[in-house]
Parts: sequence; C-alpha cells; structure tokens
Amino acid sequence: MSLPRIMVAPNGARKTRADHPALPVTLDQITDTALACHAAGAGALHLHLRDDAGGHLLDSVAYREALAHLRPRLGDMAIQITTEAAGLYLPGHQRYVALNSGADMVSVSTREMLRDDAALATRFYTQADAQGIAVQHILYSREDGEALAQVLPARLLHSPDLQLIFVLGRYVEGQVSTPDMLTPFLDWMAQIKIAPDWALCAFGQGETVCLEAALRAGGKARVGFENSVHMADGSTAPDNAARVAQIAALEIGTASSSDRHA
Repeated sequence: MSLPRIMVAPNGARKTRADHPALPVTLDQITDTALACHAAGAGALHLHLRDDAGGHLLDSVAYREALAHLRPRLGDMAIQITTEAAGLYLPGHQRYVALNSGADMVSVSTREMLRDDAALATRFYTQADAQGIAVQHILYSREDGEALAQVLPARLLHSPDLQLIFVLGRYVEGQVSTPDMLTPFLDWMAQIKIAPDWALCAFGQGETVCLEAALRAGGKARVGFENSVHMADGSTAPDNAARVAQIAALEIGTASSSDRHA
C-alpha cells in the first residue's frame, strides 16, 4: 500500500474552530471536508478524532466507529489514523490503538514510540507489519531517523514499502518552515541507502514552498489546517480544499517538469 501523492490533514490535535471556522471537528464535518478535499485532489485523509468537548481523542472503539462511517462515504479515498499523543497518551496506549482500530494506515511518531523500552517499539513495528498495517513513521529531525534505524527491523527499514513523513517547523520558534530544512532528511536517506515512500508536511506560511520542494525531490505532500491555514501568498485559506487544490496544481507542474527531464 503506497502513499497517495497528496494527503490532507484537515484538523490535527490542537486547533479549534476559533482558529478557523472551517476547521472540521465533528465526524460529519470531517466527512464533508474529506469529500471536498478528495474532489480537489487529495488521495487520502489523515484522521484525528475529537471528544465531546472538542479535545484530542485516541480511542480504538471511536476509530472503529469513525472508519465504519467514513469508508462507505469516501469511496476510494484512503484513510490514515493518527496515534499522536498530544501530551495525553502513553506509548502503550498508542500501540494498542494502532493495532486494534481496524485501520490499515497509521501514522506513528518515532520520538513518541521511543519514550519507553526500545524493544517494545521493535515488537510493535513487527506486529503491525504482520497485521498488514502500513505504518508511516513521523520524523521531526534527522536524529529521529537515526533512532528509527536502530529499532526498526532491517527488512522493514530497507523495504520500498517503508513509509516516512518528514515534519518541518514543528519545533522551530514561530513554527517557520523553509525548503532547506528538507536537506538533512534527504542526506540521511542517501547515506543509509534507503528509498522509502516518503512525504513531507510543513508548519506555517512556508507550507506551500516546502511541499513544492518535496514534490520536486520525489516525495509526496501532506497538506491541511493541521499544519497551516495559509495560502502561498500568505492569505488565510477559505478551507482545506483550497489548500489541497493549490498543492494539486503544484503537482501538475512538477509532473510536467519530470516528464520533460525523463
């Protein structure tokens, strides 16, 4: 199972409708947003759930119910669930949710998984693979990649099915992202000789130029209000679909450029 060229992350764990009135919080809002983003060019939904108070929710039963609701409505749009802790959940709970939610695509932070015994992380990655769950490993730095390489079985690390996502700007003051922040990740992949299925997301107003750099480097894009509510010109996007459409337009340009150089 490969990543789509564009995945949308429409809400995240922390933003609310006070941050943007079009940010989806309820399952019906998420459904409508996902459909609009699919029409705009997104091939997958990165799914965060909220509790009744609007807070971040990581619950296997809630995920099963959400997937049962979404799958018949979204058709061929893939769904990836998050295991983000958001300061609320421990690695054991995150692993349980990943393995018991009925999802076949899961994003997992290497940094969060390694908060406890590294052997437990290795066991989790092996079990997820055995269950046919595609884990996309979240890396905030080259050091996260190096840590992942220490605990991920070699056959998974060097598999072309390995899924990674590089996150730019999350822990930078002001959450500023620039394309040069991608370079350490590219150098790391070249150094250890892996060719994974990788994507990038970027926080702040630099989201568009960073995603364009990723597409031109052979990667994929995750875009949406989880990371930024800004259009390329710095204006506030009307909704997630507008962000997807702008990146989809970049994708067309990138594909044409690649074709010219083939």
